[in-house]
Amino acid sequence: MSNSGKKERIHFGTLEKEAVAHAKRKREEEEEHDAMSTTVVDTLLDISEGAVPARPGAHIDLDQIDEVMGDDEELMLTDDALATRRRAMAEFDRKRIARTIAIPTNDAHVKDALRQNEQPICLFGEDAGDRRDRLRYILSKIAIERRDAGSEQQEIEDEDMKSDDEDEVQEVFYTEGSEALLHARQNIAKQSLARAEQRVERQREDCKVDLAAVRCLRQNLVAQLTNYTIVGSQVGDDRPLSRIAFAPNSRQLLVGSWSGAIKLWDIPGCKMARLFRGHTDRVGGLSFHPHAGQSKSCVDFASGASDNEIFLWSLEKDTPVGNLKGHQSRVVHVDHHPGGDYLGSASYDGSWRLWDITTEQELLLQEGHSREVFALRFQCDGSLVATAGLDGIGRIWDLRSGRSIAELEGHAKEIFGLDWSPNGYQLATGSADNTVRIFDLRKIASVQQIPAHKSMVTDVRFFHYDSTQCSEPRVSEDMDTSGDGNEDMSAHKRLCDGQYLATASNDGLINVWTAGDWKLQKSLAGHVGKVLSVDIARDGSYIASTGFDKTFKLWAADKI
Repeated sequence: MSNSGKKERIHFGTLEKEAVAHAKRKREEEEEHDAMSTTVVDTLLDISEGAVPARPGAHIDLDQIDEVMGDDEELMLTDDALATRRRAMAEFDRKRIARTIAIPTNDAHVKDALRQNEQPICLFGEDAGDRRDRLRYILSKIAIERRDAGSEQQEIEDEDMKSDDEDEVQEVFYTEGSEALLHARQNIAKQSLARAEQRVERQREDCKVDLAAVRCLRQNLVAQLTNYTIVGSQVGDDRPLSRIAFAPNSRQLLVGSWSGAIKLWDIPGCKMARLFRGHTDRVGGLSFHPHAGQSKSCVDFASGASDNEIFLWSLEKDTPVGNLKGHQSRVVHVDHHPGGDYLGSASYDGSWRLWDITTEQELLLQEGHSREVFALRFQCDGSLVATAGLDGIGRIWDLRSGRSIAELEGHAKEIFGLDWSPNGYQLATGSADNTVRIFDLRKIASVQQIPAHKSMVTDVRFFHYDSTQCSEPRVSEDMDTSGDGNEDMSAHKRLCDGQYLATASNDGLINVWTAGDWKLQKSLAGHVGKVLSVDIARDGSYIASTGFDKTFKLWAADKI
């Protein structure tokens, strides 16, 4: 067969005559063209004329081709030249991908791969090497098709996500509140201002205490904490004990169980005083009314459980005296507002709610967490409430306006416990990342990260001193107060208010930390397995804890 009938061979990467002529004209017009670009243009011209590069191993840099043939130059090329250039670039890309594909060397495996891709396993005159090359070509084409399809899908998803984000940013809506909520907000604002004024005044008085007396009190506090030991232990139920709470008088405590039973115990004798029945599933939240036991008409405590119920109780009756209905899933925490008129609850339905105890009416259903809400605490003034949950984020809400005023970020995993410091501006959170973080509301930031435990932190509790419930402040007998003998002893006790906190963990320990330096003073070991809850008596006499071992334990200094 004569060679005259053969078609001219096309080398991938060549440019058509129009592109070559245009490149020559461009090079002549731009005398100060960059040396690298000039070299690339010359190389392209040599290849288009059939010349071999002078340097061994010389190749074409695709990025440099793009520089030589910019968008403005593409507009000047004919359609045929552009199509040829794009085919060449696509082939360069395909060969690059083909070099990264691993092809089996066994011919039987090659045939199986061809069959799986619905290709003939053998062509006329094809040997094993040709089959491998054909398989590589087919797989590279498939890879490019998948990549292009994925890019298109990703662009669509990006556009959808961008439009969703724009909608979310632009979507601002308000829900009209009830008259009862408006009245509650006004009442909370009025009460919180009065309590904040009292707190600031106490802090000013505490600042006047002689520094030597403060130092002496701090030393005695540290000595007392390091001397803590177990002073009582009692089996509380036939299932694990999930929650514990001291009564305001520090002489009784409530213990909730996974069975749904709630028991009142007298301490330090650990004798059961009453059994409260109402819940049918594990108890998650217990909270005493701030004035519990002082009036028979007062609701003494509240409880929440996995049966989605919130019950109100009197210490004189073993059945609920009220029921707050509304949550659609497990209630894991409840807390009384400092004023005593309202109750907050956190639930697995992703919301926290504010209730009027007197009317048993739901005042507020607040969403804002992306996952289940696990913890809730009111600030001592009553103006703010903190919530946290399984999304690992804490939020501060202003009850007077209903706004979320701060986000507490930093934990890598779920948050299971939180508590406000009595100073009103610090907050401690315990997480499944085994750490406790101290947040300062003045900075809206984490100011301290404590590597608290070897397993997840289940509960956190500051010492809250209540002078109205504790007539005799507990001060060590050997404490020297000669430096400030005229000062009221209750003022000295107030100096311990919020000066230490206890943390519970699944590692079986209750750790006690001093505030300020956040140093570990004592690890209390006694539970077998997980510790689920911890609380500190209002007079500082005891620390109580519950565990997976179905017991609750009392901890105190050797001399009480």
